[in-house]
Amino acid sequence: MNIESIQYSLRNIRHRKGRSFLTVFSILMGIATIFLFISFGAGLYNYIDEVASGSSANKLIVQSKGGFGGMDENFKMDNDDLDVIKRAAGVNSASGLYLKTAKVEKGSEQVYSFLAAFDPDSPLIMEVFGIEIYEGRGLRSGDSGVVLGYNYQIPGKIFEKAVSINDDIEVQDKNLKVIGFYEEIGSPQDDAQVYIINDNLKNLYTGENSYSWIVAEVDVEDLEKARTNIERGLRKHRGLEEGKEDFYVQSFEDMIEAYSGALDIVIGFIILIAFISVFVSAINTANTMITSVLERYKEIGILKAIGARNSEVFKIFLFESSFLGFIAGALGVLLGWILAYVGGIILVEIGYSFLQPYFSVWTFVGCVAFATLTGAISGALPALRASKTNPVDALRYE
Repeated sequence: MNIESIQYSLRNIRHRKGRSFLTVFSILMGIATIFLFISFGAGLYNYIDEVASGSSANKLIVQSKGGFGGMDENFKMDNDDLDVIKRAAGVNSASGLYLKTAKVEKGSEQVYSFLAAFDPDSPLIMEVFGIEIYEGRGLRSGDSGVVLGYNYQIPGKIFEKAVSINDDIEVQDKNLKVIGFYEEIGSPQDDAQVYIINDNLKNLYTGENSYSWIVAEVDVEDLEKARTNIERGLRKHRGLEEGKEDFYVQSFEDMIEAYSGALDIVIGFIILIAFISVFVSAINTANTMITSVLERYKEIGILKAIGARNSEVFKIFLFESSFLGFIAGALGVLLGWILAYVGGIILVEIGYSFLQPYFSVWTFVGCVAFATLTGAISGALPALRASKTNPVDALRYE
């Protein structure tokens, strides 16, 4: 298109400000929604990649089927199961994790949280999630104290006043000294956990306790063989037939893939809804362009009468619809970015820092290009109809 044709198209858009605004608005809301969910979805995938990287690739996780975290005694794993796993060929070491609900008190304040107990000489579970000490030190053999989640040291997050190193808190009515804090995970539940060593668990809870997880460290190249040997050993120990196991053995990558698969479905469904919104907007754009052709029927006839070719008329109307799509895309991306950015700040403030959006250049470019293409496709048929207008009939049109 030449400059004159572009200027002509832009004048037509300005002269129909109300209709142009409604067309742009309908598309930009769909684009903003798509941008918003792609950004947060990408942020979640990045978080998963960070968790899955590092020292978790050579770990196998054994869990009971049924119940949650070993809290149902009908589905339990005990020290005998741990010994079986340690003896399995291909397993270098193994360690169990207890997960309990705990009453935590400081002064007159009381909360309930999860308590995790593990062997500090074999902290495989901490290696799986890559959690590091933020302040103080980690647990050691013989420790009777606790390490707390990140949020305990923030005033108002859990207790009114912040907890500090060497403070005393009560866990299950037992007085324990705080020896450290773990770094922020980004989840209110995880950042409020209490950590002790396995040997201290019997001082807080009576009765038999069941492991929530047993983590086995293996050589990466022998991971599948080790998995098979663990399954075979546990079946024999528990007297179970193959296919009727009351436990399952997963690599950390298996768990991540399962989570990612569920996330794919959720994000895909939400984006599908946004695409439907954009599709409806595209129909609205097509309707706008058809109305524009009918309103300018005589004008089209004059253009063709003074020498405008079919291709030039086609390009004029196609440019108008594409330009509206481009403006809608740019504004939609801007709105989506603002909402995602503000949403990320709010999530950090309420303790969900792992739910941070990720802004990719391709997300910006892709959304604008998609909106422009949507506008172009919506205006293609009306533009084609305009280009085939008979100038004589158009000049006679009332």
